[in-house]
Order: sequence, then structure tokens, then C-alpha cells
Amino acid sequence: MQVTVYFCLGCCIFLASGYNSFSKSMETLGKKQYQVQHGSCSYTFLLPEADNCRSSASYVSNAVQRDAPLDYDDSVQRLQLLENIMENNTQWLMKVLNQTTRLELQLLEHSLSTNKLERQISDQTSEITKLQEKNSFLEKRVLEMEDKHTLQLKSIKDEKDQLQVLVARQNSIIEELEKQLVTATVNNSVLQKQQHDLMETVHNLLTMISTPNSAKNNFVAKEEQISFKDCAEAFKSGLTTSGIYTLTVPNTAQEKKAYCDMETGGGGWTIIQRREDGSVDFHRTWKEYKMGFGDPAGEYWLGNEFVSQLTNQKRYVLKIHLKDWEGNEAYSLYEHFSLANEELKYRIYLKGLTGTAGKISSISQPGNDFSTKDADNDKCICKCSQMLTGGWWFDACGPSNLNGMYYPLRQNNNKFNGIKWYYWKGSGYSLKATTMMIRPADF
Repeated sequence: MQVTVYFCLGCCIFLASGYNSFSKSMETLGKKQYQVQHGSCSYTFLLPEADNCRSSASYVSNAVQRDAPLDYDDSVQRLQLLENIMENNTQWLMKVLNQTTRLELQLLEHSLSTNKLERQISDQTSEITKLQEKNSFLEKRVLEMEDKHTLQLKSIKDEKDQLQVLVARQNSIIEELEKQLVTATVNNSVLQKQQHDLMETVHNLLTMISTPNSAKNNFVAKEEQISFKDCAEAFKSGLTTSGIYTLTVPNTAQEKKAYCDMETGGGGWTIIQRREDGSVDFHRTWKEYKMGFGDPAGEYWLGNEFVSQLTNQKRYVLKIHLKDWEGNEAYSLYEHFSLANEELKYRIYLKGLTGTAGKISSISQPGNDFSTKDADNDKCICKCSQMLTGGWWFDACGPSNLNGMYYPLRQNNNKFNGIKWYYWKGSGYSLKATTMMIRPADF
């Protein structure tokens, strides 16, 4: 900022740099310029030349001489007046300088504020640029992840389709194997039956050869009665040898092979279930448990329908004989046992427990309905027969299942789907052998 101050004839004229036309006019009058630098401002003083001042003084002197002679007092007063004017001008000039200084400070502050604002705007612009770059990077990463996930989903879908095809193929193979297994089982049962009949015939022939004529006659007489209601009836007829006997289904002409125990506890026991080596699969359907399966000479299930009809003719007792893998044996004896008919799901009824296999019955009471893998009649939403395998009176899976999976020695612990009897060996111990046998209570 440039400020120009003019002095002439004892008076001071202050002009801003904008009054250039006046400055030029003064310069044409031959005024001498004096320039002073104060901070960022430049001050120019224009003073009259000595000749001009003399001419002006002579002009004043002439004017005074023309008007009237001046006395001393008038000169003093005029000098005093000029001094006052000069002092006023000096004060005014100081005010101008102060004002100029304030303007300079304000201008400096404004400049600093402007610089600070510019820096802030620059910083914010940099931040925005960084955010835009980061956003672009994130968008790129998101697109890359989307592409990657799309490829992964496609790969998973392809694997799923392949697995579905593989499962369908395996199901077909399993169905074919099941058919072959059923056929092989039937053939095996037929062969076992033929083998057993042949061995029985040979045994009878050898017995006839080695026995007296009276014994032969007695044997022939007994063979004429080839069918009995149960093993107790066969025992009372004089047949006291344990083995396979032909029984007649009550109220029908149907015959059924069963193993009779003529030695345990006085004999006369009809075996309705036996497990001893795991040779027979007990994870069967409702129909198979109804009609019976297996080989009476080994592992088998006599059949719910036959046992139901038999135990509803008169009062029967049930004895369950158990063996563990350490050579121990125990039993549970129920004084009253019966099965309801098929409409009532072959519900079991038991009463009067004694024996060494636990003071509490491991078959839940009151009676429960019978369940198989294709007929869920238990009191649990988990389908106990499918989870524990085999057909049984499960209740809510319950503390026993003598038709579970057969596990050999050293594999029989912690097997909750094995052959268990909770109140003798606990819930995870799978037994070595079990036998369920019945006979009339009045035997």
C-alpha cells in the first residue's frame, strides 16, 4: 500500500494512492518528492521547492505591504496560528498512520486466515482424494470377492449335483444288495433247515439203532404226536430233551418251529428270543417281528403274533437269562407276562419281578407298545428303533433293548445301540448272550 502526503505553504494534503491524477498535477508544479518505507507501506511526501516558497513569501509580503504594515503582535499571532495548524495536521497525520497500521494488521490477519483456510481446504481435498482412492480400492475388492464367491457357489453346486448322482447310484446299489441279502438269507435259512432236519434224522436213526426195541416203540409213539401247543405240553408228554419242536399256532392249523429248553428250572420253556453270536440281523420290519425270523437252532425271534395268541390263552411267566463277556450270568423272572394283539401294537404286560439282574425292571412299566424301524410306536420323537436298532418295547428309548446291535468282545463298551439291560450292566454295556423264555404259570 502506498500513501502520498503533500505539504505546501504550511498545510498538509493527504492523498491515497488512488489519487494519481492529483499527484501528477502536483509533480507538474515542480514539487520535490520524499519517500519513506514503513513496514509493507510506502509514504511519499511532496514539499515545495525553496524558490516557490520564497516567491510565495514575497507574495505574502507584497500583499501585506499593500494592505498595511504589520506589527510584531500580529506576526506572533499568525505564527502561533500556523503552529497550531501544523500541530493539528501532525496529529491528523499520526491518526492516519495508526489507522494505516491497523489496516495493515487486519490485512495481515485476513491474509493469515485466508492461508489457514486454504490449508484446511487443501487438507480436506487431500482427505477426500484419499477416501475416494480407498473407496475405489474397496469397490474393487468387493467385485473380486463377488466373483470369487460366485465361482465357489458354482463349484459347490457342481459338487452337490455330483454327490446327488453318487447317492442315487449308491442307493440303487444298496437296494440291489439288500435284495441279494434277502435272497441269500432265505437260501441260508432253507439250507440250515435242511441241514438241521438231516442231522435230526441221522440222530434219530442212530438212536433207534442203539436203543432196545421197547425204547424204539416208545420213540415211534412219541413221533406220532408231532405238534404241541407249547414246550410245556411237549415236556408233559414225555419229551424231556432240549431241541427244536413243532408247535401249533392257537386256534389255527399253522405250525411253527421253536426251540424248547427242557432242562432249565424244571424244563418246559418255550424260547421266544435268543442272541448268542450276532449271526442274525435283528434290525427288521414290523411284519418280520410279527411272523418271526432266524433259526430256532441259533439266533431267532419266535414271532409277536404267536406269542400274543399263546399268552392270551392262559397265564404265562417270562424268564430273561443274560450273559456278559466276563463269564457272569443273571436273570429276571416276571410272574405274569402277556402281549396284546396287533391292533394294540403288541403291548407288553409284566408283573411280579424277581431275579439277580436288577431289583428294578429294565423293561419300562406300565406296558409299552412294540416298535420297529418301520413302525414307530414309542414315546420319543427321536424314533428309538431307528436310533438304537432292533424291535423292542422302547418307551422313551428306555433302559433295555435285547434286540440291539451285536458287538463282540472289546468292542462292547460305550455302545448305546447294543444289547443292553440297564439295571444289571448299565446303559453302554452290550451283552454277550440273551434268552427270553416263557411257560405256563401253573407248570
